[in-house]
Amino acid sequence: MKKPESVAKLEDLGRVRLSASFYMRDFLYSEIAAMHGLLNVPENPDLAIEVGGQLCESLLEPLQRQFGRIAIRSAYRSLAVNELGNRLGLGCATNEHNYARHIWDVPDDHGRGAMACIVLPWFADRYATGADWRALAWWIHDHLPYSSLYFFPKLAAFNIGWHEQPERRIDSYIAPKGCLTRPGMANHAGSHASEYAELLALREAD
Repeated sequence: MKKPESVAKLEDLGRVRLSASFYMRDFLYSEIAAMHGLLNVPENPDLAIEVGGQLCESLLEPLQRQFGRIAIRSAYRSLAVNELGNRLGLGCATNEHNYARHIWDVPDDHGRGAMACIVLPWFADRYATGADWRALAWWIHDHLPYSSLYFFPKLAAFNIGWHEQPERRIDSYIAPKGCLTRPGMANHAGSHASEYAELLALREAD
């Protein structure tokens, strides 16, 4: 598929189904693009579709099955959109840092990948009344083939990334801030079921 250069072609791209629940259109909206009149579409749609499908099938679908509907906050960013977001200090890392992350259609030095910033409304409600973000992080760590997670204070939103060579690293801006786990840390291996048992009990009770 070529880069869309008409409304009809952009609609065709948006209709591409990435998984049972998600279409490409779900991942293309950007407040930065909307406010600054930029087109947020991939230069290489086929690669974006391929890695977006991996993100959806491997991570988002099982997460949604367990914890309910996913709300997408920020996902695919074109090179131009991400560069502007970085230059204006709008929460975007450099383009080079976001290859195979938010910039789905450019691999990084280690391969292909895709990332989305999402909210789980069910968990956001529990977080607002005191639930620990680490419970959700450890459930994902034990159950899903993620590459990286990064948690944020507003709505307990988090970046979740798929990569063909996963890092398996979790970081957070929510206290306790910093790195929760990464390969080589003593807490990385084994089961962490005790960390999220209460969270699963809450979910089963609803």
